[in-house]
Amino acid sequence: METGESTAGQPAETPAQIPVGVVGLGLMGCSITTCLLMAGHPVVAVAPIPADMQTALPRIGEHLTKSREQGLVTESPDHYFNNLTLTEDYGRLGNCRLVIECTLENLDIKRTVYRKIEAVVADDALMTSNTSAIPISILQQETSRPERFLGLHWAEPSHTTRFLEVICGDRTDLRHAEWLYEISHFWNKEPTLVRKDIRGFISNRLMYAMYREAFYLVENGYATVEDVDRACRNNAGYWMTLVGLFRWMDLTGVPAYHTVLTDLFPTLSNRTDVPPLIDDIVKAGGKGVLNAHGFYEYTEEEARLWRETFEEFSYEIRRLALKYPADVVKKKLAANAGDKTETQP
Repeated sequence: METGESTAGQPAETPAQIPVGVVGLGLMGCSITTCLLMAGHPVVAVAPIPADMQTALPRIGEHLTKSREQGLVTESPDHYFNNLTLTEDYGRLGNCRLVIECTLENLDIKRTVYRKIEAVVADDALMTSNTSAIPISILQQETSRPERFLGLHWAEPSHTTRFLEVICGDRTDLRHAEWLYEISHFWNKEPTLVRKDIRGFISNRLMYAMYREAFYLVENGYATVEDVDRACRNNAGYWMTLVGLFRWMDLTGVPAYHTVLTDLFPTLSNRTDVPPLIDDIVKAGGKGVLNAHGFYEYTEEEARLWRETFEEFSYEIRRLALKYPADVVKKKLAANAGDKTETQP
């Protein structure tokens, strides 16, 4: 059966039958590999950067150990390592039915990687990119089989978050997107199928609109970096795990938003250049907690503790979020209907 076919809306094969390749073993490549191993896939993880051969296995092992401690899996890391091939050799991708590219956001680098992948994989394999910035339709132009190329946009840490966007390019065969959408449920995702390509896709377009306004407020003296973060944590951060933007407006009164946006929209920032606040940090070499220099200044110990705290939080918020899936109200309605039926004479 060709990759992309399904039966009754379900993938025709289980993860254990679908070898997956991951090319690029930085921060996200390692967590994506972890997610795939946890789902049961045989994974071939290719390190385009030789140094990643030294860091990838310990990082993946840490993810698996923590996931076991948190109850996401029951097996030891060695159990999953039996399904992992870590290599610099693209030729080992030959049997993969799906390959996920996780390299830098650089078109020249991706072009080179795609040529190496297509030289070894079967014609019916799917190739995807974890890009968050380059439209899928542009990346398709760098491939020989554009109908089998899609975007798979993950969130970090990929092995704990429910987020995943499956993105079609202009030339993608929709059947392949639907197959990826279905199989991603084995990865414990609540995926979104983006049927029409647009730069930034869905979540990034929403988030970067928020980032732009945040820069505007700080740079123009309306608030500090700390003020903006505090407002986000205690407003949107309070309800977004349960509901999205539109249901939030339903819950809190649609007319009020109609009234506010009439006067507020014209005042929002619409700048198109890179704000100096972030430009200055990057030009000074700042990378955030990775080198203890970002919008906040950190000691090395503070940076380490923030990374560890974020990891701890990601598992905790996952447990809470899983109590309230997207269809939570439908399930409650069904349960209530069942209760009423049982009590009828």
